[in-house]
Amino acid sequence: MKQNDRPRECLSNSNSEGCSLSLMGREPPQNLLPSKHDFPRLVLVIALASLVAWTCNFLFTSLFHPPSKPFCDTNLHSPDYFLDICQPCPSNGECNDGKLECHQGYQRHGNLCAEDGDINESARKLLERVEHHLCEKYAQFLCTGTGIIWVHEDDLWNYFEPVGNVKVDNALYNYTKQRAVETMGKLLETRLNSSHGMKEFKCPDQLAEHYKPYTCCIRQWISQHILVVLPICAMLVGCTALCWNVRQKLSMSRRVEELYDKVCEILEDNALTSKSANGECEPWVVASRLRDHLLLPRERKNPLLWKKLEELVQEDSRIDRYPKLVKGESKVVWEWQVEGSLSASKMKKRRDASKTMVNESTDLNHQQHPAMKTEPTVPLF
Repeated sequence: MKQNDRPRECLSNSNSEGCSLSLMGREPPQNLLPSKHDFPRLVLVIALASLVAWTCNFLFTSLFHPPSKPFCDTNLHSPDYFLDICQPCPSNGECNDGKLECHQGYQRHGNLCAEDGDINESARKLLERVEHHLCEKYAQFLCTGTGIIWVHEDDLWNYFEPVGNVKVDNALYNYTKQRAVETMGKLLETRLNSSHGMKEFKCPDQLAEHYKPYTCCIRQWISQHILVVLPICAMLVGCTALCWNVRQKLSMSRRVEELYDKVCEILEDNALTSKSANGECEPWVVASRLRDHLLLPRERKNPLLWKKLEELVQEDSRIDRYPKLVKGESKVVWEWQVEGSLSASKMKKRRDASKTMVNESTDLNHQQHPAMKTEPTVPLF
């Protein structure tokens, strides 16, 4: 009781320094450390916990992070039993002291060496540039006979320029050019120049055909098929000329008939006017004046048109043609001889006018006497 009451006295005591000194002078309790009987149990628990932790770490490392074997050296052709100690060195790589170093132009991806995508893209662009240049020159030679056919390997390096992230002053650029030249050897035609001892490149013929301009392709096609093109062109020209001549003849024939009807109408009207005027008007008409009156200015340049018309007038028995002295000059005059007859044009106009009058009178009768509507009769059943 006295020991338990002492802490309370320390709590109630305002002098904290004296209380702390009294607590420090006390002895530790006897149950703070394990007893001799509990010590073996404590060691066993710690050992079991350590074993469980080591086992979990081992399983986790084995499953998710397996230990990697070192790479076998490249210069050693190791037998099978070395595979248990090291793993074989991958292609496009070199292994020394168990470490892998990929060749130039390749990058390490895990335990493999894969090609660098930037280098391949740069080499492809360089190859396209060289191909475009060579094939354009060869296509020019095929079309005009002037141009470059074979190009030296040293001249090709002038067409190479840095592409993408590749720079001129680094080894990667030289490797990119080397890759492009290797690919060109597979795509382009190559030969060895005996005089210079250098490799030369040439665009293939099939590939050069795609670089020819359209005008060159058309010209070459015509020259290759000249024996077929010439007869076809001659046939087309002949058919065109024939169709044009037929069209011109039909057009002239229609125009001559139109002029002939007008001539007959004018001559007949002139004859009737002269008869009604009791000789004050001449019954004939000068042919040249009639020609200038009927023909258009552009038609006067075609003498064949009026000649055809004269042939029709000469064949017509109703028209007389004879020379007459008019104002001191000899002129050819035409005169209508049939009295009371009508020309074909007037007869046609009169028929058309009579038909029009009959149609108008018929419509008027229908309007004055409309037809009576018949009411439907309902049958009686």
